[in-house]
Order: sequence, then structure tokens, then C-alpha cells
Amino acid sequence: MANSASGMAVHDECKLKFLELKAKRNYRFIVFKIQDQQVVVDKVGSPQETYDDFQASLPADECRYAVFDFDFITSENCQKSKIFFIAWSPDTSKVRSKMVYASSKDRFKRELDGIQVELQATDPSEMSFDIIKGRAL
Repeated sequence: MANSASGMAVHDECKLKFLELKAKRNYRFIVFKIQDQQVVVDKVGSPQETYDDFQASLPADECRYAVFDFDFITSENCQKSKIFFIAWSPDTSKVRSKMVYASSKDRFKRELDGIQVELQATDPSEMSFDIIKGRAL
């Protein structure tokens, strides 16, 4: 289960919650953190929560991984949804933390089957609603 490059394991709850987001749409977003050499669920957002709620759930000075289920209407007036994977690595976080999250990201992302768009952000402006919307269309 552990990745030899990063030594990071992924807690089963991460995959379970992601499947619930993808298949049942039980959550708007899931925030993950690395704790005790494994990726664990940090927070989940209910389907009623907004993108602003999601952004507010990310710590200002600590790295996180997150998935966000983005609903939108296409120019053809079709309701669509895309699942974003966001690697949140604020400039103010510790260098060691940034390195651990960077080295574990690809391995963790592979565990979540169904990611459609990946985004990396070091400050909130890099993951603004307009950027998310632009990447979804």
C-alpha cells in the first residue's frame, strides 16, 4: 500500500468518500491531508456547499489535496459536472510539507479513479472560481 518513493499510504476512507462523491454525489468536496505517513480525509462538504465554502475549508498555511465536484451549464444549455483534483500548496506552508505533498501527489491521484481536471495552486487566486469554470468548459 505504501509508495516506495514517498512512503505514503492512502487510508481506505479516502477512496470510499471519493467513490461516494463520484457515484452518489453525497459531497460537494473532500479535503485530504497527510498525517502519520498516510493520506486521510480532513473535511467533507455537503452537496449544498458552494465553491466559496470549499475555498474557506483550505488552511491558509498548510498543504492539502482536495477534490471538488463542479456543476456547470454548457453553452448548449446542458447540465454537466467535472471532478477537479486540487493540489493546494500555499507559499506560506513549510518547505518539508510542500516536498512531501509534491512527492506523494501522483500516487494519491492514481487512487482516485475519475478525476477529470487537475489544478495546482499556491494562493487562492490560482484557483479562483473563474479559473475553475474556465478549465471545466
